[in-house]
Amino acid sequence: MKMTSKILAAAVAAVLSQAASAGTDLFFNPLTQSAAVASVGNHINELKSPWQAPAGIASENLLSLSSVEADVNKSIVRVPGTGTSASMIDMSAFSPNGRFLFLPHETPFGAGLTRYNMLNGNTQVLFAGDQQGASGNWANDYGAFDPARWTPNNTVIVAEEWSGQGRVIEVLNPLADPENINIRELNSIANVSHEGINFSEKFNNTIYYIDEWNSGSIYKFVMATPGDYTKGQTFVLKVDAFAGNPAANYNDASNVGQPRTGMATWIALTDVDGNPLTSASPFENGSAGSASLGGRAAADEVGGTPYGRPEDMEVATLANGNEVFYIAMTSENIIYSFEVLSDSQVKVGEFATEAATPKNLGYPATTGVMNSPDNLAQDALGNIYIIEDSPNSGNVGGDVWFVRDTNNDGVAESLDHFLSLQVNGSEATGMIFNPIRPTQFVISVQHPTSTSLTSVPNGFGDAVWQFDLTNVVPPVCNKDELKQYIKTGVCSGNPKSFINALRATK
Repeated sequence: MKMTSKILAAAVAAVLSQAASAGTDLFFNPLTQSAAVASVGNHINELKSPWQAPAGIASENLLSLSSVEADVNKSIVRVPGTGTSASMIDMSAFSPNGRFLFLPHETPFGAGLTRYNMLNGNTQVLFAGDQQGASGNWANDYGAFDPARWTPNNTVIVAEEWSGQGRVIEVLNPLADPENINIRELNSIANVSHEGINFSEKFNNTIYYIDEWNSGSIYKFVMATPGDYTKGQTFVLKVDAFAGNPAANYNDASNVGQPRTGMATWIALTDVDGNPLTSASPFENGSAGSASLGGRAAADEVGGTPYGRPEDMEVATLANGNEVFYIAMTSENIIYSFEVLSDSQVKVGEFATEAATPKNLGYPATTGVMNSPDNLAQDALGNIYIIEDSPNSGNVGGDVWFVRDTNNDGVAESLDHFLSLQVNGSEATGMIFNPIRPTQFVISVQHPTSTSLTSVPNGFGDAVWQFDLTNVVPPVCNKDELKQYIKTGVCSGNPKSFINALRATK
């Protein structure tokens, strides 16, 4: 059926309006329990279907470490002697055309970046360190790349988390042949334990980032010239009413009971040209996993508010039009919202918590527990997904949760149980939606027990899986919608409208 221009314009406007206000109702039948993990490596679940998923959601394996190593035309980094023998694929990034997926190597030394071609399955290592970090020489080496992020400048940034020196590396030509790849260190970004790093959608000169530490602060970098990541001013966030010890852990006696929500102010660590205003330089290389990182010391000096292991971050827009960024706090079992009110002011709130947010609201309950939220993902309609860190216990796998915030006010109405991982000793990471196929997303299985390919015959290793939501089975109507269902046959969570809206965002 052909659409008139007016009808088409109205349809596009409706979709854009929905995307701008974000937040859709439930579109799947939520799980009612976390998966029991397989007890041995190379279990059929690991090889064929490592996830429990709602009915109708399809998945397929894109790559595994073992399959890449078995193909002479492919390449990936296997760092020896680390106890994992794996690339430990972490938080991936898509190119805007959806053709390439960039996979950072979270290895203690010799970290690098692999480019995966979605069209032909080819993998190529774009760069990797020389592995001399194992003996303390980081001049040409890198450790524990966790985040990978495609930038508005069509470059890719990766950064060091728990190993290395807290540096951010930018790949200037990520689509080039590996032999022509050009990288540089962004000395303008403070040295911290990086994971959550993202670009403002409203301010084209701003980068937000975090320090993954149990006394970790929240930072922003404001470019002197939009698009130039090399020069600008660095800030750390301080909750106005916080009066604890910024250098101590979030749950230290000095900080228990201190407010870490409410109005907050960006405190300058440098001047507009990037010159430090603190005695500790924010750009001092340090030993990751210690207090020696420059950004950490500078934040403590000016009273930056400490949080419990801030990890991944997503940037979105609230229904009131304000920008918001969400950060998963692993140690706190909380996802905080940071609503940007002005250049200097932020309002901090609780977006979703294990303690206070209902689960599967209006639908059959789950016994699953949100434990150690780590990664975040966002679909094309603005819905947020929470990916847990390690499994909930030795025999119960980690979960992925859909955050239901239908009025998009930055306070979740429900955590809906979306996926559960069945692979022993592993965690999920790198969930990201395909920018040109918005009904599809990828997610990785990291460091399963079978990752040690030398000790598990034909071990599968780290793997990347692709999911498709197209044929998801609709949820059973909740009790408040039964009359509507009898009359129309439609629940508010009807997936057809959800899937059509996702497709229309391309």
